[in-house]
Amino acid sequence: MKRATKAARSPLDSALDAVLRADHGDPFGFLGLQEEDGDLVLRTFQPGASAVRVIDCLDESVVAELPRLRSEGLFAGPLGRQQRFAYRLSVLYEDGRHRVLEDAFRFPPVLGELDLHLFGEGTHLHLYQRLGAHLATLEGVAGVAFVVWAPNARRVSVVGDFNGWDGRVHPMRCRHGVWEIFIPDIGPGALYKYEILGRDGVLLPTKADPYGFAAELPPRTASVVEDLGQFAWQDQDWMTQRQAANARNAPVSIYEVHLGSWRRVPEEANRPLTYRELADQLGRYVKEMGFTHVELLPVHEYPFGGSWGYQPVGLYAPTSRFGTPNDFRYFIDRLHQLGIGVIIDWVAGHFPTDAHGLANFDGTHLYEHADPRQGLHQDWNTAIFNYGRNEVLNYLYSNALFWLDEYHVDGLRVDAVASMLYLDYSRAAGEWIPNPLGGNENLDAIAFLRRLNQVVYAEHPGAMTIAEESTAWPMVSRPVHLGGLGFGYKWNMGWMHDTLRYMSKDPVHRRYHHHDLTFGMLYAFQENFVLPLSHDEVVHGKGSILGRMPGDRWQRFANLRAYYAFLFAHPGKKLLFMGAEFAQEREWNADDSLDWHLLEDPLHQGVSHCLRALNTLYRQHPALHDMDCDPHGFAWIDCNDRDNSVISWVRIGADPAHCLVVVINFTPVVRGFYRLGVPRPGWYSEVLNTDSSYFGGSNVGLDGGVNAEAVPWHGQPFSLPLRLPPLGALFLLAPS
Repeated sequence: MKRATKAARSPLDSALDAVLRADHGDPFGFLGLQEEDGDLVLRTFQPGASAVRVIDCLDESVVAELPRLRSEGLFAGPLGRQQRFAYRLSVLYEDGRHRVLEDAFRFPPVLGELDLHLFGEGTHLHLYQRLGAHLATLEGVAGVAFVVWAPNARRVSVVGDFNGWDGRVHPMRCRHGVWEIFIPDIGPGALYKYEILGRDGVLLPTKADPYGFAAELPPRTASVVEDLGQFAWQDQDWMTQRQAANARNAPVSIYEVHLGSWRRVPEEANRPLTYRELADQLGRYVKEMGFTHVELLPVHEYPFGGSWGYQPVGLYAPTSRFGTPNDFRYFIDRLHQLGIGVIIDWVAGHFPTDAHGLANFDGTHLYEHADPRQGLHQDWNTAIFNYGRNEVLNYLYSNALFWLDEYHVDGLRVDAVASMLYLDYSRAAGEWIPNPLGGNENLDAIAFLRRLNQVVYAEHPGAMTIAEESTAWPMVSRPVHLGGLGFGYKWNMGWMHDTLRYMSKDPVHRRYHHHDLTFGMLYAFQENFVLPLSHDEVVHGKGSILGRMPGDRWQRFANLRAYYAFLFAHPGKKLLFMGAEFAQEREWNADDSLDWHLLEDPLHQGVSHCLRALNTLYRQHPALHDMDCDPHGFAWIDCNDRDNSVISWVRIGADPAHCLVVVINFTPVVRGFYRLGVPRPGWYSEVLNTDSSYFGGSNVGLDGGVNAEAVPWHGQPFSLPLRLPPLGALFLLAPS
């Protein structure tokens, strides 16, 4: 006797099963209003519903009550109509609630064909305006359009607090690997993520939106719908003149800041300041100290606080740790009104492998390389962007412009450029793959950086880009059309390492290391340099900048003042990490405030006064900034007096009449008679002396200035008889 065979399921039953599994291949071809045999049927999934009625939007009449085909909430039925019409759903729930809803499956596609084409070729430079979550009105209905790139997914759904985080409710439409859906009746503040079913049928951890404009406060990881159209900027004056403020001949003195630890509120559980509090407190402080710009450690959203932002997940979302996106806009707007530029650290070299982030985004290595020899950053255990993929390049180009367009930032300091340029960066033999030419250069990354700079400067001529590049890669800050990478500036890491090494030596031994001071001038004009004393120099056991200084307590502070004078007198733009301006004693702790109480100590206060005076001098005297990137603005007087550990030079402005003489004594010995050659006759005014008692010094100096004598010296036609202060610097304004 034959065993009875199981009855085959109908196509409708199979389709309904697929909807309930959130695995239907074409949800927009099955749900919503569909034509069947010349008539219209409507299908909808409403979990927890007991009854669903279809309402005609034109006259609010009830068209039909849909039969419930599945207890989970699947309703479907014919409408007795042949012409499509706008409708709503009247839903009665089993718990007695009643809602009138718009049906997401009745709305047309969000993206146009041109958007998809430009995205595919990597030229949709403002892609953030289309991908992500955007407030929109379709067919007169307000809601949010969601768009995400996941070409290898089998199914993508939007899940959020508006649909019970149920991936069956809002599966998306797929067009050329881009998934989209318009969800009506939701708006700003809605929490959402993407639920992705991989091609292999494996459900992935829910993903934050790569283009999300806001995010939940960590450790929560959802994206937040944000309206970026609502902010009244008041920085028009700054935006008009910022090109001059960022120019190579402008004074650029940068205060590097970690927002979470600049200042905290001990009375409120040691919380960090908000963006709005920082706007006023930090803005006033930077203005008073004379800095021209602030540079913020990464502000894009990041899950691990200990990364200081350098392992971002939400490149389009300012971190919610300090407030909302509009709060961050207020912060920038306020600093601009004070005449202060804002630079952000921008991380395009790698990203963390947190489950809700970009890694393995659609079940494949979408944003990163699959081969760990190319896609894994060994130093940080992070993923490396695949710069050979157009869609990834588009993501990054668009992000760079996003911060300039939507937040009015004035510059991008690109982090870890060296790790991007070299395929063998921090890798042993056999752990990397050569490029097609057999070399270690990352040709895709080079092309990306060049195009990035072209795009930024074309779209925002007043902005700047700065490379943190720690090797001798040539022409980092030279134009692309001349073979360079196209950055505006490059951090001078060699100068920083050499000079800190010199300053750490006991003065009695400095004569043997004199070249550490002078070597930087051999290459000072090969790039447009920023001289950085950054956060990297006050972490990981390095202590503080003050902690590098040798000698007794007075000598340590005098050394620091002399070193800062060397920084400001040397060609190149300036950068100082927060706390160094008042000689923070201990190593920086990202979880605690700076030690502001130190300003009650006269020596710490003296360093603060000295730094403020140096900033003022740098801004006011064209000789110190006009020709920062031009060899015609610098001339040695004597770079070889190693026996006295004295160094001297002339800074010259674009107008040669502007001329400053700088001489620094790096020993604690007063040089009672020191003859210094100078180019002109007349009175040389002492415009700054780091040994002033106002700065905590011993007041050894020139009593206002000195007359040049007709005594040739140091190859110059005139000379000055000087009294050099111990561990001190003199700035002398030459007669015009």
